[in-house]
Amino acid sequence: MTTARFDAGLAKLREIHGQYGPAVLDRLDDVAPDLKRWVIEFAFGEIYSRPQLDIKSRQIATLAALVCLHHSGLEIKAHIRGALNAGCTREHVVEVVLQMAIYAGFPAAISAMDSVRETFAELDAGVEKPQSAL
Repeated sequence: MTTARFDAGLAKLREIHGQYGPAVLDRLDDVAPDLKRWVIEFAFGEIYSRPQLDIKSRQIATLAALVCLHHSGLEIKAHIRGALNAGCTREHVVEVVLQMAIYAGFPAAISAMDSVRETFAELDAGVEKPQSAL
């Protein structure tokens, strides 16, 4: 059973991450279906759907937060693609990571830059979806 919030979240997830976005979350079906529903309903249905920031601004903020938290390359790669889908250029992505070196430290920025390089290479090679998660 879906709700209006779930449907809105799923639409926003697809807008940002394309068709692979929902598929990435499908890996939660057998172990934590509630977590999948929460991500779709709350993160995408409530927060990403708010009109106060456009998707490009939200993706820049998300990418910056993931770099600062030294998140896995898999998450960063997915949100690099999301940022590009939202209208950021490759130069924007690089600049966001460079800016975060000040606040997150050089190790976090260098690690994130590895994800940037890998994502750009995947895109240049025509890899449709990241070999990762959201």
